[in-house]
Amino acid sequence: MRKLSFETDVADLLIDLRKGYKGITVIDVRDELSYQECHIPQANSLPGNKISETTVGMLSKDQVIVAYCWGPACNGATRACAKLSKLGYKVKELVGGLEYWRKEGGEVSGTLAENAPLYWSYES
Repeated sequence: MRKLSFETDVADLLIDLRKGYKGITVIDVRDELSYQECHIPQANSLPGNKISETTVGMLSKDQVIVAYCWGPACNGATRACAKLSKLGYKVKELVGGLEYWRKEGGEVSGTLAENAPLYWSYES
């Protein structure tokens, strides 16, 4: 699978969100439990394995969709961006995912928030 050539980094997304830029929608493509435990506050949950024409109704084709997963070792956001691109959405992958977001001081929400595991594991 080839990666799309459109990415954004944590600093750019932080700036856009803090300035209240309305042209983006952030989606967390990890599983729903991981989202509930820890996610970017402005993110919607849309697990990558559930992306299809029937599940993307909350997304607007007028927005840039920024997708993230666990981190640089996870290809979930890459796969999700490919699916969304095929469905006609403008997409960017968040470089480094939630791992880099947290390491760079991005705020998180969820039942575990800052106490959530930084990496995915089989035991999760």
